[in-house]
Amino acid sequence: MSNSFAIQTRALSKHYGRTGEIKALNAVDLEIKEGELFGFLGPNGAGKSTAIRTLLGFLHPTAGSATVLGLDIVKDSVEIRRRVGYLPSGFAVYDYMSGREYLDHMRALSGRPSLLRHRVMEALELSDAILKRPVRDYSRGMRQKIGVVQALETDPELLILDEPSEGLDPLMQRSLQELLLERVAAGRTVFFSSHLISEVERICNRVAIVRGGKLVALETVETLVRFQRRRVDALVARKPTRLTSLAGVFSVKVAPEGKSGYRISCEAESAAVPKLIARLQTSGLRDLLIEAASLEEAFMSYYGDARHSSGAVQVFPEVAEVKKTLPKAAAKRAVAKRAPAKKSPTKKAAPKKSAAKKRSSR
Repeated sequence: MSNSFAIQTRALSKHYGRTGEIKALNAVDLEIKEGELFGFLGPNGAGKSTAIRTLLGFLHPTAGSATVLGLDIVKDSVEIRRRVGYLPSGFAVYDYMSGREYLDHMRALSGRPSLLRHRVMEALELSDAILKRPVRDYSRGMRQKIGVVQALETDPELLILDEPSEGLDPLMQRSLQELLLERVAAGRTVFFSSHLISEVERICNRVAIVRGGKLVALETVETLVRFQRRRVDALVARKPTRLTSLAGVFSVKVAPEGKSGYRISCEAESAAVPKLIARLQTSGLRDLLIEAASLEEAFMSYYGDARHSSGAVQVFPEVAEVKKTLPKAAAKRAVAKRAPAKKSPTKKAAPKKSAAKKRSSR
């Protein structure tokens, strides 16, 4: 593999189960260039964290290969972790330490000097007084800030961040994005996973969309958005004709708008928009609104439509695969375990006669 890539994978796979039936990561091919800000997009359970942990050597791949900074992820995993700034999802810290003690401890493990601690602390509004407090007193957002500092402070050549905005308020999310843009401008590489589509769209050069452990899209944000349909809303003086015959125009709706004319709503591919406008002008175009496509729409084209269809695609496809491979006997046992035990009917005890009744009966 070439060393010109910060990260490069070839059919990287990670499977679980006796027969490998749970495919958490399945034949992923990635090439991330040095100096790139790369977004790894997908909902929870799509395989993002599995991919990251495999790249860092915390998990061993079932098949395929990968290099990080030109180093093999299996043979050189210790050196990779020393040179990479890593923020895991669900970041946890040692509660008995203060914030400063924890940062000093993590920096010492890396063997690298602290170069950016004060810059990151300033951006995330972390004061020296806060670092003196024990970590157990920190809020969720405060702990996440500590995680960001430990990942960035040695100015590593590659940052791998798993859901870095988790627990941060919108203001701190924006500050983090500015920090990442600064590092890329300085020649560093940033690879981060997220389910916040707006965050990825705002700062990333390229984005990969992962679904069920498979890579379903790998493009620049601009390219992904360009091929999405635009929503068009127009007001015309006369009822238009032959709009549905235009190639690339879909879901056309025409409704009378009183004396104003007719309201037209439809969806159109980018290439069809000029022809659609020309056709609307022949009907006396009075008002026109074309909504720009977004990365969210591109994402939903891979996820949303399929998720609400016949159920062929799910966020956790490996669960369905396991159910299919489950033997019938095992399935029956599982059902039997879940079924509540039936209580055997109990006979009601005959009421005891009181002492007074006993005496009277005698």
